[in-house]
Amino acid sequence: MIRVVIVDDQALFRAGIRMLLDSQADLEVVGEAADGRQALDVVRASGPDVVLMDIRMPGMDGLAATAELLQDDVPDGRARPRVVMLTTFDLDEAAARAIRQGASGFLLKDADPEFLLAAIRTVHSGSAVIAASATRELFARFTDAAPQPIPAAYGSLTDREKEIFALAARGLSNAEIAGREYLSEATVKTHISRILTKLRLRDRVQLVVFAFEHGLA
Repeated sequence: MIRVVIVDDQALFRAGIRMLLDSQADLEVVGEAADGRQALDVVRASGPDVVLMDIRMPGMDGLAATAELLQDDVPDGRARPRVVMLTTFDLDEAAARAIRQGASGFLLKDADPEFLLAAIRTVHSGSAVIAASATRELFARFTDAAPQPIPAAYGSLTDREKEIFALAARGLSNAEIAGREYLSEATVKTHISRILTKLRLRDRVQLVVFAFEHGLA
């Protein structure tokens, strides 16, 4: 069972998402919040797997709440919740900042219900790339600072791992990478896991962030 907390200042929107999630056998809504401050209390009390977090809310917004949540100490045996930002605006600069802070991706509020459900399951499984091409475009548009020096850890990647890193940074799925590199999806998944471990990245969204920040995208 995937435990979900919904954070949004619109009660009607929360109710609609709750109805959708409650219709699924593998999803359970364990809490709701109307602003960031309330979200901190609800998430800390309920220990969800996934948090759907609206970016713009009165009081403490979703950016501030996400930054605080992802700095929390996690009790033994409990994984840190994965945060998916909800935004009304495509290519939202605030979504880019949220991903830099550690959010696992972002969704538009008008996304198809099937896409929302798939996104929650994808995040929970650890893949964490949601609308990867949109995420890449987001960073291409809003990352204008000079690239940071490439860390030594990148040099520890094999040539094959660097090839797969470059494709993943462009938003390609495991299946697409497998087709280009003539590998099985399982092998690609193993390579991605090793890349994330070597670079000390949590997931593929952070891989995209890393690539743009260091001029590797």
